[in-house]
Amino acid sequence: MKYSNDRGAGRIGFIVPVSNSNLEPDMVAMRPGGVSLHFMRAGGYDLDKIPDSSQMRQFAESSLDAVIQALCAVRPDVLAYGCTSATLSFGPDYDREFRNKIESLAGVPSFTAAFALVETLRDLGIGAVGFASPYTEKLNREGAEYLSASGIKVVNTAYVGQDLGNYGQGALTPDEVFSLGLRSNHKEAEALVLSCTDMRTIEVIEELEESLGKPVVSSNQALMYVAAKALGLHGRVPGRVSKLMKGARSAR
Repeated sequence: MKYSNDRGAGRIGFIVPVSNSNLEPDMVAMRPGGVSLHFMRAGGYDLDKIPDSSQMRQFAESSLDAVIQALCAVRPDVLAYGCTSATLSFGPDYDREFRNKIESLAGVPSFTAAFALVETLRDLGIGAVGFASPYTEKLNREGAEYLSASGIKVVNTAYVGQDLGNYGQGALTPDEVFSLGLRSNHKEAEALVLSCTDMRTIEVIEELEESLGKPVVSSNQALMYVAAKALGLHGRVPGRVSKLMKGARSAR
């Protein structure tokens, strides 16, 4: 009997905010061959409030133990925390402690989306970026500060222009995301960062790169990149980041 080799190369577990509608389809689109994806939704924040720093901390610290315990029932090989702003807004030290807590609970390599952005930029050799997000204006600044504190110079930022609610972030069209990315560009920026796991970025990364002649790194793209790298596999990530994975083995 001939079996499909579309499973068996590894399992990636994802913690997803309950209102996020874009992380799962993005990860399915970028899934390395042979890898299965497993999602656990987490709440703890008010869906009717603007997702500012206080809401994001509330989300980060709510019911984490129970969510990880449930997700680990499928025995993932790596675990990815799919909310960038939950740790981005509190700096690299908080993110490191949070990531270590997840690893301690899960017993497998674990990554936050904020960590993944920095890891991907470092692997690309990027030292200066333009930064864009659909966050509140204050949270957008805090995101840029996180990168600066991680040794990545932020030479320009782009704020969407209004404080969007939980569903407004995910409702931005690819055209709107493309325009936001363009506004974050700067002549000194070696790359652009599009931050937010609920923003439709992977559909516009290659078009932005072609238009600007520089790499574009987004939260979901970076999260899949670091997860696939940890498994030694070649993920189907868009843009120049894909070139970093040429040395990785393919499950196909």
